[in-house]
Amino acid sequence: MKYFYLLGASIYSFLTYGQSDYILSNLDSSKDDYAKIAMQIWEYAEMGYQENKSSTLLQNKLKESGFVVKAGVAGIPTAFVAEYNNGGPIIAILGEYDALPGLSQKALPYKITNGKRGGHACGHHLFGTASAAAAISLKKYIEKSKVKGTIRYYGCPAEEGGSGKVYMTRSGLFDDVDIALHWHADDENSANPRPALANKSAKFRFYGRSAHAAGAPQEGRSALDAVEAMNYMTNLMREHMDMSARIHYVITRGGEAPNVVPDFAEVYYYSRHPKRNEVIILFDRIVKAAQGAALGTGTKMEYEMIGGTHDLLHVPILQQMVHRNFTKIGGFNYNEEELSFAKKIAKTLKKPLDMKNILNVAPYDSDPKGIGGSTDVGDVSYTVPTAGLRGATWVPGTPAHSWQAVAAGGTSIGVKGMMQAAKVLTLSGIELLENSELINKIKKEFNEIRGEDFKYIPLLGEREPALDYRN
Repeated sequence: MKYFYLLGASIYSFLTYGQSDYILSNLDSSKDDYAKIAMQIWEYAEMGYQENKSSTLLQNKLKESGFVVKAGVAGIPTAFVAEYNNGGPIIAILGEYDALPGLSQKALPYKITNGKRGGHACGHHLFGTASAAAAISLKKYIEKSKVKGTIRYYGCPAEEGGSGKVYMTRSGLFDDVDIALHWHADDENSANPRPALANKSAKFRFYGRSAHAAGAPQEGRSALDAVEAMNYMTNLMREHMDMSARIHYVITRGGEAPNVVPDFAEVYYYSRHPKRNEVIILFDRIVKAAQGAALGTGTKMEYEMIGGTHDLLHVPILQQMVHRNFTKIGGFNYNEEELSFAKKIAKTLKKPLDMKNILNVAPYDSDPKGIGGSTDVGDVSYTVPTAGLRGATWVPGTPAHSWQAVAAGGTSIGVKGMMQAAKVLTLSGIELLENSELINKIKKEFNEIRGEDFKYIPLLGEREPALDYRN
């Protein structure tokens, strides 16, 4: 494949492309190895901060490939940093590997539990593996092309509500990084500047007084009443908050028996907004509702911050580069067996099977609509220029956090999308390693967008990692 293009003042040579083609071909030949790792993590389906086997599996692969691994970073047993240091710019590749609770599922096109506690409904088994594959490929490129460069793989646990990257960012682990790259599982191929919501989450705990609910109810003070009063007041807030804000909650403890007035109850809240400053205000209103609920029910209230993440900061030059490289890699097709599986999944979604952005990459959109979810990548993006992509690892139309996502992620469809993502990360890393002028332009734009006087303050405060938040 012989082609040339101009980027800034740098023209890349045929030799560079020949070497990158070799590295990408090497990725193809390693597909089965990486598929085995991803499917093993899919089977483990470990919750946030409990990903001991998943983290160890990825660490061992990187060690075998010549990376120096530091485990247990930022006070988190399952977090790690794996580095290959050859001087030059430091390129970070982010990897995740936590599963979600309550989404146990076999790799079948109909809903059936596999008996596990949870499932990889957000594709982090693919995320962590493809990122490791890209890091290893970039190391090979550095060795083969004799360029200067340092590759770091960041093993990031508990993205699903545990804010693992926030603690890693707060610990200064990204302070010397030049560029950070990441990706995520999805139902299409795209590399747009996708928005993400800033998020503050907490568990609100109420303490009352137990009593016989029939014989002596006047002696009791119901902690469950307090939770319900808080939820009622918070739901009334929805009429009087920004339309782009989001509040969700689940009652995690509500008592043990109907004939006993509950002396303890707990509710777990998320508050979100596209702007980090606004989510702080929204969360403070929720706290006041909790305080009022405790006052009105004669109970006591305390809350524990669980997570807090920034919105995503996008750097157009960097994001456009990733999109351009994704377009070069392109999409992929389903074989006959995969197509049959996809059609059955599409029926459960009650949506037509649109393969357009599986076969291709979605056009670049500098201002995509929609609100989306939250990610602790946001905190990284306010520390170092960061860009990502979405790889088609699910059947088109599949929503994240669904059993359909778990099912497809356990098949060859997920593996194909994973390998495409690994190639895009690799090609983007190569371009950065070969073009210091590009890195300088990215950093300049990043500082202009973020603001020279920006000071990073984690939204979860100074609390230690919530290692037991899934217990």
